[in-house]
Amino acid sequence: MVTLSPKRREAVFRAIADPTRREILGLLRGRAYTVNEIAGNFRTSRPAISKHLRLLRAVGLVETKRDGTTRICRLNAQPLHAIDAWLRDYRELWRESLRDLKRYVEEDK
Repeated sequence: MVTLSPKRREAVFRAIADPTRREILGLLRGRAYTVNEIAGNFRTSRPAISKHLRLLRAVGLVETKRDGTTRICRLNAQPLHAIDAWLRDYRELWRESLRDLKRYVEEDK
């Protein structure tokens, strides 16, 4: 498992806070795309999408490689492990709440 510094982890959280960036990550989950292909999925300008991609690259969520003059982007999900780890404590809280609810309903019968 990859462990991120607190500063890096915060940067990942900030990166996925934006709905456009989450949508870009959703696209890349299926396959690699060129920057133009990604931009074609949005009403936003290509420079705006490029700015989102730069931020996603900066936190390590997107990797790019050049193929001539084209840049091909692909998802790197590793930094998302930090978010999963953060959510783990909440999952346990939710499970416990559901167990308590189940017990309450069963006792009320």
